[in-house]
Amino acid sequence: MNSPYKPGTPCWIDLMVPDQQAAIDFYRDLFGWQGEIGPAEQGGYAVCTLKGKPVAGIMKAMNPDGTVPDPLPPTVWTTYLATDNIDGTVKSVTDSGGTVMMGPMDVMELGRMAVLADPTGAVVGLWQAGTFDGAGIVNENGALIWNELVTGDTAAAAAFYSAVLPVTTAPSQMPGAEGYTEFQIDGRTVGGMMDLSQLPPGVPAHWQPYFQVDSVDDIQAAAVRAGGSVLAPAFDMAAGRMAVLADPQGGAFSVITATAPEQPA
Repeated sequence: MNSPYKPGTPCWIDLMVPDQQAAIDFYRDLFGWQGEIGPAEQGGYAVCTLKGKPVAGIMKAMNPDGTVPDPLPPTVWTTYLATDNIDGTVKSVTDSGGTVMMGPMDVMELGRMAVLADPTGAVVGLWQAGTFDGAGIVNENGALIWNELVTGDTAAAAAFYSAVLPVTTAPSQMPGAEGYTEFQIDGRTVGGMMDLSQLPPGVPAHWQPYFQVDSVDDIQAAAVRAGGSVLAPAFDMAAGRMAVLADPQGGAFSVITATAPEQPA
């Protein structure tokens, strides 16, 4: 990526964990990332890189004053959606039935961020770029390739995101993906949405990152050897072969070997 992300596009992901170094080590070994705990004035935030370009952030779970939360928040990956007017977007969040969990704040000269929950309960971040656009490499092995909203009310979610950002939704035209919804910007698909009913009971609404890998089965085995767990074993689906995994601290993510859809003869 050599230019800013269009508003509404997933542009960054980060992970909040109790043991930051352990998470850095896990994803380094799994995906080949490089990263280290950042300086104290940045809260220790680690920007992980692949081929020298930023791919994801990992931070220690802590309160703004530096103390450890009690109880600890769940270990989850947060997806950030690009916006060119974060204050206006945040105002429209409350007007459209969402909840602002953390209002707009400056992140040095890098940009401005906010965190919200959509009306269906899924937490998502917003990012207005300053000097930092977001992920510098995507759609390659070890990098982010897809972001997916899993929700119990796809209609309400579609209405919300279309109201607060310049995105539209459309049924997927991919064979075998009937019932799947795509987020689109200017006619280009930038993410997806599926119904929560397809997952086990008790799973909350959430945004899920997908990482491209050259062998889902090998990555699944490596994750287990490193103390991770398998939430959905490797399987073939419309867009390729994928698995849903969790790191040793419980952070869930998907891996996929994506394939281009077959073209009609």
